[in-house]
Amino acid sequence: MKQVIPGIQQLKELHPPWLLEARIGLLCNQASIDPSLRPSRAIIAELAGENLRVLFSPQHGIMGQAQANMVETEDGVDAELAIPIYSLYSRENRTPTEEMLARIDCLLIDLQDVGARVYTFATTMGLCLEAAARYKKKIVVLDRPNPINAEQVEGNILKERLRSFVGFAPLPMRHGMTMGELAGFFNAERAIGADLEIISMEGYRREYLFSQTRLPWVPPSPNMSTPATALVYPGQVLLEGTNLSEGRGTPRPFESFGAPFINPSLLRQKLEKRNLPGCRFKEISFTPQIDKWKGELCPGLQINVIDTRAYKPYYTTLAIIQEVMEAWPDQFCFIPPPYEYEFERLPIDIITGDETMRKGLEGGMDLDELEAGWQEELEGFLAQRRQYLLY
Repeated sequence: MKQVIPGIQQLKELHPPWLLEARIGLLCNQASIDPSLRPSRAIIAELAGENLRVLFSPQHGIMGQAQANMVETEDGVDAELAIPIYSLYSRENRTPTEEMLARIDCLLIDLQDVGARVYTFATTMGLCLEAAARYKKKIVVLDRPNPINAEQVEGNILKERLRSFVGFAPLPMRHGMTMGELAGFFNAERAIGADLEIISMEGYRREYLFSQTRLPWVPPSPNMSTPATALVYPGQVLLEGTNLSEGRGTPRPFESFGAPFINPSLLRQKLEKRNLPGCRFKEISFTPQIDKWKGELCPGLQINVIDTRAYKPYYTTLAIIQEVMEAWPDQFCFIPPPYEYEFERLPIDIITGDETMRKGLEGGMDLDELEAGWQEELEGFLAQRRQYLLY
């Protein structure tokens, strides 16, 4: 099995003439690297010279320095390159402004996605496409692998009324696309019409997990520790809408979950009776260092994925929530929206993209019936996305 050649390395080998003709901006972070771990911003600086005029950073900052999930980052200056860094996750801006884009002719995007609709890097890319179309700039996406494979899809389709920064387009939670493919999908399906070019990977196969790409893993965000974290994330991210800890601030975020009121032995037994495919549960206790239940002992469970093809992350976490709701109805809750939250919707509804999921859980709906309810729209999505697949 040969190493996959990501978009940044392909760009270096192609060395297109526009790198020396256009003023360049680069949207990147600490996971934007080549197979030798060299940062993409250093590579672009070498290829484009003084034409690299500005850097942009997504959520968590250009070095992944913002640990907490909703903490904004500020603009800055790259000390080595002596060029500005514009945060696209600041209190003021999540979309490039006309003033920012006036410095450049072309924006390169090199970000590692994790295969889930709610991971905000895809939204930032979508907002960049809209701004580029508005201000007549070119966008070049340097493609990277979907670390949880680009074949399997799962979950309901985002409803337009629940569109937000964690849901840019009508995708299922596990979308089975790469960043380059998402860019093409966004550009056409949302009628953005940006001048878009995608630098594809070489040697990539849709069925690959990240370990099969032979590329180094650098956490693209502080709590995306390993590719195993990414595998459970399309389900475990739902816990962000509940008062269960999703293990932030522990060595195994998202793989671990719990709360002070959980009896792990009882919960494990209840989940094992469901015979959930592809995974097993281990009883644990942990003390979160940030976020929910900070500093408090949280008994809970750790998800161990034993069959990546059989495992259904979204379905599995819906089952976890339903069992906790039934066993501890007086302690469990869906968290209310912060005062500044978009649309004043419950966070769980923003995350799932459809209130039907929460209402089904609250009503004790059989999960197989809930899953069957999204299959038709999922089949429609599979047919729709086919024209945007690059591999």
